[in-house]
Amino acid sequence: MLDDAPLPRQRAQPMRSGAVADRLFGWTARAAALVTLALLLGILASLVVGAAPAIEKYGLGFFTSSTWDPVSEEFGGLVMIYGTLATSVIALLIAVPVSFGIALFLTELSPAWLKRPLGTAIELLAAVPSIVYGMWGLLVFGPLLATFVQQPLQAVFAGVPVLGALFSGPPVGIGILAAGIILAIMIIPFIASVMRDVFDVTPPMLKESAYALGSTTWEVVFKVVLPYTKSGVIGGIMLGLGRALGETMAVTFVIGNFNQLDSLSLFAPANSITSALANEFAEASAGMHQAALIYLGLVLFFITFVVLSLSKLLLARLRRGEGTRA
Repeated sequence: MLDDAPLPRQRAQPMRSGAVADRLFGWTARAAALVTLALLLGILASLVVGAAPAIEKYGLGFFTSSTWDPVSEEFGGLVMIYGTLATSVIALLIAVPVSFGIALFLTELSPAWLKRPLGTAIELLAAVPSIVYGMWGLLVFGPLLATFVQQPLQAVFAGVPVLGALFSGPPVGIGILAAGIILAIMIIPFIASVMRDVFDVTPPMLKESAYALGSTTWEVVFKVVLPYTKSGVIGGIMLGLGRALGETMAVTFVIGNFNQLDSLSLFAPANSITSALANEFAEASAGMHQAALIYLGLVLFFITFVVLSLSKLLLARLRRGEGTRA
């Protein structure tokens, strides 16, 4: 009995060291979260301070004015805001269905020998620099778009009240539509990879049970896989949207960099917030021009925050709906 007395003390030492390590880990994680929050608040504060002169002069009228004249120091962000939102929406409308089809094929329909090389090839698209996409879009894709898409669409819809105006403008291969398609190509690898990964984590028993009850592949995906993985799917779509909103060089090459909003045509050249910042910030004089550009950066920050908040609200509503059905 005397020989067994020291055992409790020997066991207590690892427990105490483990508790200390766990406490240090908790403090480190908390510090990392606080540093991230502090950086976010610091970026927001610096944007607000830098944009203060433009905010005081233009206020909310900055969002409705399409005038951008550095010579007379009259600035409005409507053209850039419209270009950013329009190109991002076009990119999502193209990229989400394509990404869903890619993920569905890789997880449910593809033969085993094709899954890995095809998945790797799709992921490699994300490694292509954005400036390469921009150069390819300007030199290769733009002329093809003008010849085989823009001109036929104008010929078909000429005189149609709404669609005719939507497809009007010079068919030169650059503009909002071209920028949206290039952005779609850029964000497809991100959305498709996330969708494929979340589809793969669906328990095989759920899918096999649905197939055993006579469900088709589409029914299994729509009624089993998507409800189980909707959070990951929405997260992948938001990741792609954030990539589209913040893209600079590729959009700069193909959007046209035109600071006037003459029409709402998809073929018309326009501008975006990121393109305006890339083109003008280095040469902007200190004063109202620089403040207006920083104001655009603050608007982009706000747009990203709103998109993230809406995605969180959507997920919360879906979870509440599940509880109601249960």
